[in-house]
Amino acid sequence: MGPTISRRRLLAGVAGAAGLASTAAWNGRTFAPQPGQVGPDLVSGVDAGGDQAELTTTLRPRRVTIDLGGPQVRTWGYAEDLPGPLIRARAGDLVRVDLVNELPVDTSVHWHGIALRNDMDGVPGLTQPPIGVDCRYTYEFTVPDPGTYFYHPHSGLQLDRGLYGVLVVEDPHETGRYDHEWIVVLDDWIDGTGRTPEEVLAALRETGGHGDMPGMDHGATHGEGDGGTPGPDHGGPAGTGGHGGMDAAGPGGHGDMGGMEMMTSPLLGGAGDVSYPHHLVNGRIPAAPRTFRARPGQRARIRVINAGADTAYRLALGGHRLTVTHTDGFPVQPFDTDALLLGMGERVDVEVELGDGVFPLVAAAEGKIGQGLALVRTGAGRTPLATVRPAELDRRVLDTASLRAADRVALTDRRPDRVHQMQLDGSMAPYRWTINGATFDEAEPLPIEHGERVRLEFVNRSDMFHPMHLHGHTFAVAGGGARKDTVIVVPDRTVAVEFDADNPGRWMAHCHNAYHAESGMMATLTYRA
Repeated sequence: MGPTISRRRLLAGVAGAAGLASTAAWNGRTFAPQPGQVGPDLVSGVDAGGDQAELTTTLRPRRVTIDLGGPQVRTWGYAEDLPGPLIRARAGDLVRVDLVNELPVDTSVHWHGIALRNDMDGVPGLTQPPIGVDCRYTYEFTVPDPGTYFYHPHSGLQLDRGLYGVLVVEDPHETGRYDHEWIVVLDDWIDGTGRTPEEVLAALRETGGHGDMPGMDHGATHGEGDGGTPGPDHGGPAGTGGHGGMDAAGPGGHGDMGGMEMMTSPLLGGAGDVSYPHHLVNGRIPAAPRTFRARPGQRARIRVINAGADTAYRLALGGHRLTVTHTDGFPVQPFDTDALLLGMGERVDVEVELGDGVFPLVAAAEGKIGQGLALVRTGAGRTPLATVRPAELDRRVLDTASLRAADRVALTDRRPDRVHQMQLDGSMAPYRWTINGATFDEAEPLPIEHGERVRLEFVNRSDMFHPMHLHGHTFAVAGGGARKDTVIVVPDRTVAVEFDADNPGRWMAHCHNAYHAESGMMATLTYRA
């Protein structure tokens, strides 16, 4: 095994604001692999050349003022609107993105869900240096798999600002069975409303999760509030019919234990640590929703991304059932549902045949107060209220991890060569989140070898749900389940996933709750040289 970098230095690199030397010398250069690290010529992916198309664009993260549909917020973004610029390519294309950092701090870009070459993965201190103030960095990689993906910084809590955008990779062989394609991005919003994400994290660390502080709610302990029972095991079929259908009586609620306010959900248990003043759909609050237009009887493909930092969303389209066709970019055996649940970092594609009228597309903040809203208008009708709650939200709610992979992308049946158990735990006092009892700066990398079938067993010993995300690979939920890169793990449950170790490098596996990751719930999987 090649040498590893200092774990404390690596944590500082991920934080993105301090701890590493100036990066001016790296301006415009690709990060050189360290001894023992796999270089670009050895990683998997589609080779450049032939009739491969090239896509070039520029991102300029900077201070911006964004109109949320009434509230004007001063924040950081890639544009003066949300989400950031759409990047659209075809599978096999070469994508080249010049990042020009106009922020007052270091930054980076992680290409969430893309199985790209390791030195382009966008994790400061692990796969690249942080991109310094007034510096330029070029990301260049081939996109191997079609699907719905997104991009965001892997630096501190920058995800919980306006720094995110969508990357759609089209399938050149897909004929298309729909009349419209709509992209829907869900987000929880706090920046520019009187406190920053960094101030919220500082308060969590200072108070240990106790007290009534603005921007904070606490759910590290189950109580007697509305809904403290986790949903079914995400590692296999659940509910009737062998799919992860969840009977949902409501959104959950806030319990009360000795002055500690908690957010709980009947589907997730502890539902988050941060109470947000706004929940957005494509950058708008419910009082000023975006509108998607079509004609009755037309079919729409809706690509949904949860770009939130601390909130899972329960999604439904009033008056319609949704046919789920893809999750985290990969096709599944189509399944109809009333509503579905998306953890942070998860994506889902659905198809729907549209009725006649005006319909609310609602993303209810699971276990929290508030929701996001967009409208689908195909004809005349009264505009729904911002507080509308479609009946579908309280029927059957699908956990996408329990879907079955489409035959053409199903992982072959094979006995695992290596098993890593990853115990997820944490506490509110002190505010500390761990994998196998250690925070990221304390832990040693987990070894794997090229060609192995690797099994990860996420064991949740905490009272909070954790959406666990793996970089550089798409795993299969054990037992023939969906191909994914992010999976919800509820309290007191184990979710097993498997993947083929075919993309050498050093890769992150972490909770996609930004506050948990920043407080230690990250690990590294390292290929042996």
